[in-house]
Amino acid sequence: MKAILKRELKAYFYSPIGYVCVGVLVLLYGYYFYQVMMLRSSSYIANVYGTMFMWSMMFIPIVTMRSFSEENKNRTDQALLTAPVGVTSIVLGKFLAAFLVFAFATLESLLPVLVIGLFSSPSWPLIFGNLFGALLYGAAMASIGVFLSSLTQSQVVAAVSTFGVSILLLVIDQISSLVTSPVVQKLIQWISFNSRYSAFTKGTFDISSLVFFLSVIAVFVFLTARKLESRRWS
Repeated sequence: MKAILKRELKAYFYSPIGYVCVGVLVLLYGYYFYQVMMLRSSSYIANVYGTMFMWSMMFIPIVTMRSFSEENKNRTDQALLTAPVGVTSIVLGKFLAAFLVFAFATLESLLPVLVIGLFSSPSWPLIFGNLFGALLYGAAMASIGVFLSSLTQSQVVAAVSTFGVSILLLVIDQISSLVTSPVVQKLIQWISFNSRYSAFTKGTFDISSLVFFLSVIAVFVFLTARKLESRRWS
C-alpha cells in the first residue's frame, strides 16, 4: 500500500493537477480569511469553513477523477493488477493519496487561524469541529470518487459523475421535504451527509456521525476492490 500511495502522490505533484487544485483552494481560504481580518472579529472564522465547504466539494471530483480512469484508458491497470499487491491495498493507496491532497489543502487553512488566534480568542471547538467535519465529509466523497473512477476510462465522466453525486448529497435534505412517506423521509435523513456534517460544525463530537462516515469509506473501498478483483480475473 505504501508503494501505491507514494506513486500516486508523486503523480499528483509531478503534474499540474495537485499544485493547481491546492493552490486555488488555498487562495480561496486566503481571500475569505482576509475578509475576516477586515471585519476585525474572529467569530466569523467558522463562517469561512462553511463557505469553503461548497468549494471543497468541487475540488474532490477533480482530484479523484484520475485515480483509476487514467489507468483504464492507458491500459496500465493490467500491470497494476498483476503486481504482487492485494486489490484492497491498491484501492487504499489511491484513496489515501486523493484524500491527503484534499487534507493538505484544508489543513493549510489553520495557518491564518493560528495567526488570528494570537490577537484574539476564536472559538476553537467550532473551528476544529468544522475542520474535522470537512475532512470526514471529504474522505467519504473521495472514496465515492475513487469508486466512480474505477467504472470508466474517461476522467471527465468520472469527475462529472462524482460532482453529480456531491450535488445530490447536498440537496437530498430538500428532497426529503417533498416526500410524504415518514419511512422514506427517515431513510433520506439517515443517509444525509449534511445532517451528519452539521453535527461537527456546532463544535460537538458526534460518535454516530463519525461511524457513519467511516462506514461509507469502508463500503466504497470494498466496492472498488471488488470491481478491481473482477477485472483481475477477467
